[in-house]
Amino acid sequence: MRGKIAIIGGAGRVGSNAAYALQLGGIGDEIVLVDVAAEAARGEALDLTHGRAAAGGPRMAAGDYDAIAGSDVVVVTAGLRRKPDESRLQLIERNAVLFREVVQSAQAVAPEAVLLVVSNPVDVLTYLAATELGWPPKRAIGLGTVLDTLRFRSLLGDRLGVDPPLIEALILGEHGDSMVPVFSQLRYDGRPIAELHGYSEQSAREAFEATRGAGAECLRLKGGAGYAVGLAIREVVAAILGDTAAVLPVSTLDESGEFRGVALSRPTRVGRGGWLEHLQIDLSEEEQRGLAHSAEVLHETVRGLQAGTGPA
Repeated sequence: MRGKIAIIGGAGRVGSNAAYALQLGGIGDEIVLVDVAAEAARGEALDLTHGRAAAGGPRMAAGDYDAIAGSDVVVVTAGLRRKPDESRLQLIERNAVLFREVVQSAQAVAPEAVLLVVSNPVDVLTYLAATELGWPPKRAIGLGTVLDTLRFRSLLGDRLGVDPPLIEALILGEHGDSMVPVFSQLRYDGRPIAELHGYSEQSAREAFEATRGAGAECLRLKGGAGYAVGLAIREVVAAILGDTAAVLPVSTLDESGEFRGVALSRPTRVGRGGWLEHLQIDLSEEEQRGLAHSAEVLHETVRGLQAGTGPA
């Protein structure tokens, strides 16, 4: 699968795990790790290079922003942790400042790339990239609820004692507390999951509640998630470089539709040019209300950010 991938924040837990997942998947020809911790980025690239004889996959390198010139995909994982007694909005404001610097630096050397936003709050930062920062909206994609969907499928499969890759599921909306599980479309191996022995609505809801708290639990137990998010990033990058038109719940800016003026996750075809189209699926009334609520939560966050940092 041909293409050059840049990971900004590549020395961090998420960035390095993404590089490893991409290596094992044979995604791309070259991966460049960029990080303010330049020596750590070089160390990660070196460590990954040592494994190429076993895994094959892309060449590994580290460098500054000039090194990402010609990238087909720029993955942004760089972000800041919350300080003691810091509000969520204050953390968002600090991350937005960092994100602006990162995106503007990347844009100067890789203006034709597809931007994959992983840093949180992913939906708000994706919105900023496609509006204030001028990245073409079709080429500004947030990881959105791809990770949440993987978590849900995995946790539900464990509860039911079945193979998670055969579970078809979607979580939509915000990558956050207002995320929306689409229970009405759950399937297993192409059939409605309700036909599966042992399935119950309670088991699905329990798996979803575990999913919604999964990020916080990983943070409590080991300081943050890494492996699963790396695999989620690999799914999106593979769809882009492979031009597969895969349907993924990525976060994108809605410029004219029902959720105009906000970036959130919906079923979206992804290919070489970025996101290609949004798909309409049948949702229950509860799911529709949940998605509308999720959009409003994101609207409020964006308005709060703009009020705190000045006009966009």
